This record gives sequence, C-alpha cells and structure tokens, in this order.
Amino acid sequence: FWYSTSTGQVKSWCKRWLPVAVETSIFTYQSTTVRVEGSVEKVSDEESEQYFHSRPRGSQIGAIVSKQSSVIPGRHVLYQQYKELEEKFSDWSLIPKPEFWGGYRLKPELFEFWQGQTSRLHDRLQYSPQEINGKRVWKINRLCP
Repeated sequence: FWYSTSTGQVKSWCKRWLPVAVETSIFTYQSTTVRVEGSVEKVSDEESEQYFHSRPRGSQIGAIVSKQSSVIPGRHVLYQQYKELEEKFSDWSLIPKPEFWGGYRLKPELFEFWQGQTSRLHDRLQYSPQEINGKRVWKINRLCP
C-alpha cells in the first residue's frame, strides 16, 4: 500500500522512529472494516516526485498550500494561497513538489476483515503470513467478534 502525506507532520515523524502502522478502512454502507498492519518505509524522492506529478494540477497546488495539521486563521487563507499559485502556474509550467511532501509504503504483515451482522455475531477473518516449504502463504483464522 502506498500513500502520500506531508512529511513534516507528526504521523510522518513517527514513521521514521516507529516504522510500523495500522491502516483501517471503514465501509459503512456495507458494514465492513478492513485493517492492515505492517512495517512502513519511506519511498524514494524520485518515486514521490513521479507520483506528485501524476496527480491533477489542483491536487498538486492543494498539497503545497495545505501544510497539514498546521493552525491557520481561517479557510480563506487556503483559498487565497491556492488562487495565487493557480495564477502563478496558469501557463501550465511544471509545479514543483514541495520538500515537505512524500510517500510511504506499508508492507502488509496482517489483514483483518470484519463484516457486521445484525445479531452481533459479526464475521472476523484474520490473514497472517506463514512460511511453508520456503513459500510465504497466508493463514486464515476466524476470530470471535
């Protein structure tokens, strides 16, 4: 799993010193949750650069003006900075990736799937890797809800 973020914020700082993560995706409509645990590594600057420039220009500008988790006096500040950069790059020149922006890769070591049931007897399946005959295979365990 690959994700990008502001590398100056707390969660990125933690990834450098505690390189493990848990990602949880909740699908309310389907009463489903997927949890992924694993180790985290920072991707190369080249890979971050390539991904940054594959994103829509509006997302690139948004990444520059949104210094994630920093305090701002109001939303109008974001809009003003966004408009200024939109004007600056209106000639369709290359938008530089900010230094504080990069990517991380989560290497899955455990998956858990939870499917809600009205009876509260929810389904929970956990997939964890095991090595069998020199090959990595995923063992499936059913967990109590």
